[in-house]
Amino acid sequence: MWWFAAPAMMLFGFVVLVPSARGVYYAFTDWDGLDPNFSFVGLENFSGLLDDPDALQAIRHTLLIAVAVTVLQNAFGLLLALGVNSLVRTRNVLRVLFFAPAVITPIVTAYLWRNLLGPDGAVNSLIGAVGLGSFRPDWLGDPQLALWSIVGVIVWQFSGYSMVIFLAGLQSVPKEIHEAADIDGAGPVRRFWSITRPLLAPAFTINLMLSIIGGIKLFDQVYALTGGGPGHATDTLSTLIYKDAFTLGEFGYSIALAVVLTIIVAVASTGQYLVLARGERAAS
Repeated sequence: MWWFAAPAMMLFGFVVLVPSARGVYYAFTDWDGLDPNFSFVGLENFSGLLDDPDALQAIRHTLLIAVAVTVLQNAFGLLLALGVNSLVRTRNVLRVLFFAPAVITPIVTAYLWRNLLGPDGAVNSLIGAVGLGSFRPDWLGDPQLALWSIVGVIVWQFSGYSMVIFLAGLQSVPKEIHEAADIDGAGPVRRFWSITRPLLAPAFTINLMLSIIGGIKLFDQVYALTGGGPGHATDTLSTLIYKDAFTLGEFGYSIALAVVLTIIVAVASTGQYLVLARGERAAS
């Protein structure tokens, strides 16, 4: 059996494992990405990260976006799933409409919203049309609003994706259980909390894992919407890695940032999985 898997494993090792290991090595050098002559600097890149305010701010932004997107995306996704799981006649149309943004390329969505959220974009025009012309915020240019505008765009695009996963979980819940609870006098909130929520544990696990990992690795939407600006107000680890590597030519330092990003993803996903898996076992 292992002989059949050997070609694929060799290809995976050559394409993924070897470049990754070589990349980790470069994180301990001062390589600029071009010069074949570089020096081994040990932990200098990592210690420099702790003294770099832009890197520390990018880490904070990365974690903030990941947590905010995870909470809001799954909250809206669950509400949408509960809504379209009802017997509303237009439920199939609503499912398509809510899921449609998730199939659009993130970079296209980001450029669309960059125009909508511009100073003279459709959002501010709509605000002016309802009589709030004095309230015309610079959604992507104000450091206090830009980060939350990015979160809003991501939640808008992927809430429908979470909805589909929650909807699959809801439709697997036997109707007989709800009917029995209804006969016993349990209200909608009680039925959801005591019956539906425990049975949705696998859906919660999948959605939370996907959203937290996606939020930590976020790059496309941030770079297209703000480029990490204004200043460094919306820089994440991914955008800072790109800038340090391809703008400043600090490949060794940027790879050190990438290693830190990989560690954060591994720790966050592993910890979350262990907690959610324990919850699944308790629910079952």
